[in-house]
Amino acid sequence: MSQSSLVDPNEQLSKSQAQDHLLPHFTKGKAWMSDNLGVIERGEGCYVYDTDGVQYLDGLAGLFCTNLGHGRQDLASAAAKQMEQLAFYPTWGWANPPAAEAASMIADAAPGDLSEVFFVSSGSEAVESALKFARNFHVANGEPERYKVISREWSYHGTTLGGLSVTGVPKFRSPFLPMLWDGVRHVRNTYGDTADELASARAVEEMILAEGPETVSAVFAEPVQNGRGGLVPPHGYWQELRRICDHYGVLLVADEVICGFGRFGHWFTSERFGVVPDMITFAKGVTSAYQPLGGVLIRRPLVETIWESDGGTYMHGSTFGGHPVATAVAVANMRALNDEGILQHVLDHEDGFRARLDGLQDSYRCVKDVRGLGYFYAVELMADRDSGQELSDDQRAVLQGGLLAQYVRDAGLLIRPDDRGATMLMLSPPLIADDIVLDDLAQRLDQVLQATTGWLAANPS
Repeated sequence: MSQSSLVDPNEQLSKSQAQDHLLPHFTKGKAWMSDNLGVIERGEGCYVYDTDGVQYLDGLAGLFCTNLGHGRQDLASAAAKQMEQLAFYPTWGWANPPAAEAASMIADAAPGDLSEVFFVSSGSEAVESALKFARNFHVANGEPERYKVISREWSYHGTTLGGLSVTGVPKFRSPFLPMLWDGVRHVRNTYGDTADELASARAVEEMILAEGPETVSAVFAEPVQNGRGGLVPPHGYWQELRRICDHYGVLLVADEVICGFGRFGHWFTSERFGVVPDMITFAKGVTSAYQPLGGVLIRRPLVETIWESDGGTYMHGSTFGGHPVATAVAVANMRALNDEGILQHVLDHEDGFRARLDGLQDSYRCVKDVRGLGYFYAVELMADRDSGQELSDDQRAVLQGGLLAQYVRDAGLLIRPDDRGATMLMLSPPLIADDIVLDDLAQRLDQVLQATTGWLAANPS
């Protein structure tokens, strides 16, 4: 890592402008207004650089989304070329070539008969759209009493009021509870479940029966759940969800906003788990975050039910859905993912990635568990694995309150210290990360765990 000895006046200006006028996302005011606020200026491959020239390994792929890494000229060129030809026209009654091509490519990559693509601009909007489509479908299908939704504890499905209603993270929900829709029921997630028990799938069925199957619209679930830390479902879980939903006439929605476009070595992780949902929500990796784009994949018969009903319309839309520049970048991104063999690259390297993390767990007693697949892992922390001692409330408060974030930054590693259900470090590097980058990531994570171990030894309770 290199750092300029000179203070960049542009860096100081950007920092002051940000602190004076730029309202941050999910960031405490104290942290935003601190002297330590950084300004990321450029990126190349798996690394980004701040305005002081300090290099950071982007171990979270931005937010699980810069799948092809930073600085791709092909994606930038695709955007520029499209802007010169047609910067924007809405898809309200009109199509545009890149939106049509992107939809076709996504449908070709989708499992089963998922063939219709509804574009929006973010993952939250994608979940909102799936919620509304499910309701619209049941009304068109002559079952207007179906409106309830089942999702899982600690799940994350977005920040719009509909998406937040489906979300199962208490701290995100609590300030807005009076505003949230009361039609969502949360059940246990797959943490601690086994293929023999499938208690987490049984919980979904029990909730459907408790609420009345005739009132339930949809089940929402991430193939690998982010909240609570890289929860990989037991074998047979998704097949059981499919059976349950089919039996009770409930739509099954796979939220693949994080999971899609190669994060787990497949275009969609539903394919890896051998299931065809009724809908798949996506965003993030569809453009490698070079443009905002999200959407919903939907089975054609469901769309036709709405089109053939009295209403004849899926009653939903947004100004920027199917934006020609964003979808042109999606086309270029998917071509690159395919031409460069990125999905197979993830499958070829996932065992080595996991082995590096398992080695760190063996070396540090503060690592309780490593969970995940592909290029997505959670490292859960505890006080001492050998003695079975969990973190105390005070230890958790300090680690989650900024100490872990400082250790991560000191190591030049951009990963997420996570407090959703446990104290964890989330890792999700760009999918182009090779053995050299994965070694670098492991070495920087080693530095974080060494610092954490030292602090725990000095602060035993």
